[in-house]
Amino acid sequence: MQNNRKPNNRRGIWVLLLLAGVWSCKNRNETQTAAQSAVYPTITVHAGEAVIESTYPVVLQGQQDIEIRPRIDGFIEAIYIDEGARVREGQSLFKINSPQAEEAVTNAVASVSTAKAQVSTAKLNVDRMRPLAEKGIISEVQLQTLQNTYEAVVAAQVQAEAALKNARATEGWATVTSPVNGVVGTIPFRQGSLVNNTNILTTIANTHAIYAYFSLNEKDLMALLAHLDGKTRQEKIEQLPEVTLFLADHSEYAVKGKIETISGVVNTSTGSASLRAVFPNPDGVLWSGTSGRIVIPHPVSGIFLIPQKATFALQDKTFVYKVEGDSVVQKVITVEALPDGVHYAVTGGLNEGDRIVTDDIATLADGKRITPQKD
Repeated sequence: MQNNRKPNNRRGIWVLLLLAGVWSCKNRNETQTAAQSAVYPTITVHAGEAVIESTYPVVLQGQQDIEIRPRIDGFIEAIYIDEGARVREGQSLFKINSPQAEEAVTNAVASVSTAKAQVSTAKLNVDRMRPLAEKGIISEVQLQTLQNTYEAVVAAQVQAEAALKNARATEGWATVTSPVNGVVGTIPFRQGSLVNNTNILTTIANTHAIYAYFSLNEKDLMALLAHLDGKTRQEKIEQLPEVTLFLADHSEYAVKGKIETISGVVNTSTGSASLRAVFPNPDGVLWSGTSGRIVIPHPVSGIFLIPQKATFALQDKTFVYKVEGDSVVQKVITVEALPDGVHYAVTGGLNEGDRIVTDDIATLADGKRITPQKD
């Protein structure tokens, strides 16, 4: 009887083990199915409008940056201004001590005196001989010769006076004045320095308005002008929106600027065109020679707005998880950042009515089953 019971006990144990395995497998499948069907927030994308901003580095220059050079050779006798000072048009900047200019004036004065004496002598000769010629004592030829001499010395006097005027004008160049209102740059030469017209004494920057120079490649330039009204390039430029300037410390300049010009030629070596924007600078906040960033807004339509957190980057590409049925697939998209720093404008890769996952994408994988939470 004991032998008959042992096989039954063995069969019972095997049945229990089989049931336990089935239960464990079923429990594991249910757990896996539940995990695969987790709920994720989603949105359906629809076309809309947005403002995309493009940023470019700029170099700032004064409306006029004028190099101040001496027009005569000599020693700097006096400096009337200091670096960074504001000057007016016509204000004296430097005094040049030029012995050559002084000598030229002295010689010119002497030449004028000599010419005047010669004119006086020649006139006396003509006046003295004319009565004799009228009486036939001397010939008309002799009188005409004296008259010609007189006219020659008169002409010489005019030349001498012109030379004196020119010498005095040159001597006046000894005082170097500002041609415009502006701000004084660096002054590399000091009192006593020997200078000539090849030396730059300083630079006067007219910063009442500041020019911001930057470059766009051919593709960006065409995109910038494509949506603007107007037939000619100038008409399109006039339709460009106001631009924003950010300074080197990342602060935003309070006054908006306007793009005024676009170079007529694309640089063949860089493939870019040069643009110039102007910013009013009534308080002198902007300095010539500094740098910054310019932001150009681009109103666009027919694009999709999605949260940045709905995307992830892989190998320089941007992806989203698109919902297809009860699972998700990775989708490559092209995007532009928006000023709010929270959303992207999708310019390619999605279609009207597509549904994407908007959160917890780090837990997703291509082909994973989910339960979409409708927006």
